[in-house]
Amino acid sequence: MISLRFNPEGSFHPEYGIDPNDVASLDSAFGLLRSDILETDRASYESGNVPEEKQPLDSRFLWLPEETLEGYEKDREQSELGRIFKVANSIHDEIDAAAILGIGGSYMGAKAIMDACCDPYHNELTRGARGSKPRMYFEGNNVDNDAASALLQRLSNGGYGDSLAEQRHALVVISKSGGTLETAVAFRRFLRFLEESLGPEAQSLLKRLVIPVTGSSGKLFDLARSIGCEQIFSVPDGVGGRFSVLSSVGVLPAALLGLDCIRLLEGAVAMAEHFRTASFENNIVMQYVAVNHLLSKQKGKSIRVMSVWTKALESFGLWHDQLLAESNGKAGVGVTPLTTVNTRDLHSRHQQHQQGSNDKVFNNLIVENYRHDSIAVGLSDRNQDGLNDIADRSLPDIMTAAIRGTNDALHADGRPTTDLIVPQLDTFVMGQLFQMMMIATVLEGRLLGINPYGQPGVEQYKVNMNHYLGR
Repeated sequence: MISLRFNPEGSFHPEYGIDPNDVASLDSAFGLLRSDILETDRASYESGNVPEEKQPLDSRFLWLPEETLEGYEKDREQSELGRIFKVANSIHDEIDAAAILGIGGSYMGAKAIMDACCDPYHNELTRGARGSKPRMYFEGNNVDNDAASALLQRLSNGGYGDSLAEQRHALVVISKSGGTLETAVAFRRFLRFLEESLGPEAQSLLKRLVIPVTGSSGKLFDLARSIGCEQIFSVPDGVGGRFSVLSSVGVLPAALLGLDCIRLLEGAVAMAEHFRTASFENNIVMQYVAVNHLLSKQKGKSIRVMSVWTKALESFGLWHDQLLAESNGKAGVGVTPLTTVNTRDLHSRHQQHQQGSNDKVFNNLIVENYRHDSIAVGLSDRNQDGLNDIADRSLPDIMTAAIRGTNDALHADGRPTTDLIVPQLDTFVMGQLFQMMMIATVLEGRLLGINPYGQPGVEQYKVNMNHYLGR
């Protein structure tokens, strides 16, 4: 059973919002789209008989979490998940850091999982405080000379202790083909650095400390074979990069961090089952898409703001930005996604959001329960700040007041809002969130009459970049 809740009440208004009856009228159309996505697409994918208008059809993400869990139950250590656990549970004795090399969907999901589920200062904790789980860094997502140089220096400095493991790191390189220039260039440089840092032991250690996640063929696969990598994990066929977070692309880094990957996948399975079985009026995916689609179509809300009310979900918001922009931003259609972090961004963006161009809907992503005990404002003899009147209030109390106050202010200026509420941040909830947004993106793409898979615009920039490099 899913634990997320969706409240669209802030978008129902006769002037600035939509009519609930218009949402209800989409019941039949959404039922047909659900059948198309769950049944027709899967049958087409599995038979290989994909209509021209649906190519590429990267729909396997929908049933991949269930497939992965079933494979683990059946084959344990020989399954993809079993091999991930074997590496994650053994390599922490040899390393103190891992550099994840990938771009776009090849790293954004993993970073979202880390930021949501780990201590925000994970990399600054001692090895003991981390339970010997590695510090984790992300590169190969740009061609920023100084950022790459700084990470190489950080890896060279080692951990916070003197053990041999704390002087070593691993490379997780993620690319389906190995042909993405940013990641390939980073891998070449970081591989050379790792090999040099290992010295005489490079020949024996490199094959364990380089962990590729790639396709069953291609440049990275061939390079991994030449290194002799002990484990090569797969970017599954039928799963596009931005839909790959619940494959080894996201699960392997999560496992290295010691997070509960079984619950991550179970959360995704629960959301897929909810989408398949829940009635339209109770279906959180359908309601989310229906409300946002109608606001775009009827009220011209071309900018879709995901307002996350915790710093821990900023990377999730950025992952969603990429998912929605690359999937549905085609053929002159599709909204522009934008992530804000509140209350931080109320002091930078909110003036424009509240009284600027009225082209936005605000989807609040709210966490109900915190990991740590509430911090009270507290009484002070130094009351020059004038806070003693709220001394008994806590930071969560202030956050709740900020959410309600912001919604009220937006409504007063004719801006619609919705609330997507999660009980707490853990891997089960993150599995639900990832799967919900991926299904929602495909559902809306089909509603718009476009193929949400594929990324023709991104491919053109790659061609142009290689041209200017004289290739």
